[in-house]
Amino acid sequence: MRNLPHEKTPSRAHILRQVSWQDLVAMRPTDGIVECLHPLPWFAASIAFAANGWFLAAMPCTFMFFLTGLRLNHEAIHRNLGFGKAGHHAVLHGLSMLMLCSNHSVAWNHLEHHRHAGKPTDLEGKAGRMNFLQVVFYGPLFAWETHRHAWVNGGSEQRRRMLVDGAVNLVIPALAFTLWSPALAYHLVMMVGAQSLTAFFAVWITHHGCEDHVLVARTQRNRWVNLASYNMFFHLEHHLFPAVPVKRLALLAERLDAAFPTIIARTRRVVPGQA
Repeated sequence: MRNLPHEKTPSRAHILRQVSWQDLVAMRPTDGIVECLHPLPWFAASIAFAANGWFLAAMPCTFMFFLTGLRLNHEAIHRNLGFGKAGHHAVLHGLSMLMLCSNHSVAWNHLEHHRHAGKPTDLEGKAGRMNFLQVVFYGPLFAWETHRHAWVNGGSEQRRRMLVDGAVNLVIPALAFTLWSPALAYHLVMMVGAQSLTAFFAVWITHHGCEDHVLVARTQRNRWVNLASYNMFFHLEHHLFPAVPVKRLALLAERLDAAFPTIIARTRRVVPGQA
């Protein structure tokens, strides 16, 4: 494929025409089930460590649970799990219970982010336009604004889904109280902290410093970083091709590199200095 001049950024439409991606989209229900399994070992390990009072050992497992939960949530938002509509909603409700938020509010804002990236109406992208200290202090407010924005603007169906999320959010607090479980209490505290840092981990690190109307996100090419992050740092690729499941973004990245080597080589990396 002919490369564009170094200084010229191609339009998204041009990239879509030049890069083969349709064969990467299809997911079988069994593929979706495998995706649903990713957070469970991390959740089980964190609860097991916390139940024995090994909180320092539990913390990295909780971090990985939240990371894999974000990945699964992300796939359900874009209906990339090979399930029907009801199945994807069920995944969002289940994750809402475990992650202590309304993931349907996250879904509404994330789809708005894709439609209006970088515009004033892009609430999710707002965090990416802040500096480091601003986004850290903004984090708890971001969680509140995400829920409020979706509730006010999402319509009756959106509010109904958020009410279901709110109901299932009560399950773990109720179990923690009735069972007097230190492990579940630990999980509650950690999820509150994780939700307060979502603006940083899920938005800022993949978007800060990216104002280009096409190259609106960062990417990563180091295999070990991508392995540890469950491919969540192929964020530019996701923005260009949101219908491609996360599990296939590494292959998509190879095709982008081949089609537009000079363009991709100058995109910003999530972890600077990594190849």
